[in-house]
Amino acid sequence: MDMEKMIRKYAYTLARVGLNVQKGQPVLVEACVEGAYFTPVFAEECYKLGASNVIIHYLDEANMKVAAKYRSDEDVRRLEDWEVLQNSTYLDQGACFVRLEGVNPALMEDLPEEQANAVFAHIDAVRNVMRKASREKHCQWLIAMIPTKEWADYILKHIPEEERLEELWKVLLKLCNIDETNDVVETWEEKKRMKQVRGEKIDALHLVSLHYTASNGTDLTVRLTPESYFSMGRRKLPENFVPFSPNIPTEEICTTPEKFGTEGVVYASRPLVLGGKAIENFGFRFEKGKVVEVLAQEGKEMLEALVKMDENAGYLGEAALVEYHSPISMSGLVYYTTLIDENASCHLALGRGLSRQQPSDPKYTFNDSTIHIDFMIGTEDMHIVGTDAEGKETVIFDHGDFAI
Repeated sequence: MDMEKMIRKYAYTLARVGLNVQKGQPVLVEACVEGAYFTPVFAEECYKLGASNVIIHYLDEANMKVAAKYRSDEDVRRLEDWEVLQNSTYLDQGACFVRLEGVNPALMEDLPEEQANAVFAHIDAVRNVMRKASREKHCQWLIAMIPTKEWADYILKHIPEEERLEELWKVLLKLCNIDETNDVVETWEEKKRMKQVRGEKIDALHLVSLHYTASNGTDLTVRLTPESYFSMGRRKLPENFVPFSPNIPTEEICTTPEKFGTEGVVYASRPLVLGGKAIENFGFRFEKGKVVEVLAQEGKEMLEALVKMDENAGYLGEAALVEYHSPISMSGLVYYTTLIDENASCHLALGRGLSRQQPSDPKYTFNDSTIHIDFMIGTEDMHIVGTDAEGKETVIFDHGDFAI
């Protein structure tokens, strides 16, 4: 495999399939500082598509960790005016934006939870500037990964150290449906069509709830609204909408549930990385839509702080369906990054709903929040039953995979 050629093909995929950069459009980039070797390649592919400017802002979490040890919690969390300005200036010019994430799951292991949570809160506050633009200006956005040595060393300990980074690239390329010969635009269009068909099948059932059960103790009911669509074709899109793919890789179909309709207990099936700390073996208890109890031995303080980030942080904003036997799950790796791990299993998200608009019927509500944090719940034995308004039940998932 010609790795230089394949890395460039990946960069093109992100620029063309992911962002779908338009001629004359600025591109705003948040990139992990460890991935600086990749950003010039990505920038060049954006320019080839006609981008007017590619602005790179590097995220240096190692430096933020040091700062958290010596600065007050309030100082670390504070969003500075210049941070807003350096992003909003380009967003006001019609920029699209991308997060090119790297992963170092061990980075914050020795940092107290309060300090790690402050780092996470600051990073998330900066990203909210971009999220607000995606809602109000309908600009394209993308989250994707840059393989880094730190990430490769953490998840590929079973292979020789000198081979890990290249092997991680090979794994990522496969997960992103990129090979040496395929047309990535057509490949991804076909993938979208297949997901659309599945979403339409579920929407046609007119479900009012989903009931999740698994042997790990998950027993959760999530209520849906008449406008909780799993297919993109049913969603209201603005006239100036530019098609894009917000996550690469992705396997999910997803919707926004009713804010106050979640009841029961759910347990995570994969780790959640918050502020550079990996939290494992946790769960939540919901009543009337809201988290009323965090179930965890380690990381409980961070999770409790998460659901209190604002008044709506403890409510759900997303329910996503992903087969357990998806390509990402079958790779046999835990990636310690939400972007990839969420596409290895069904997941839920605390916080902001996916829908840009509230349901037309005022008796239903979609959640809004400053956060949107996905956590993975899918298991090999997950069973999901959908119920419609007449009480008819349909098995949606059986033994971890779609049953329809």
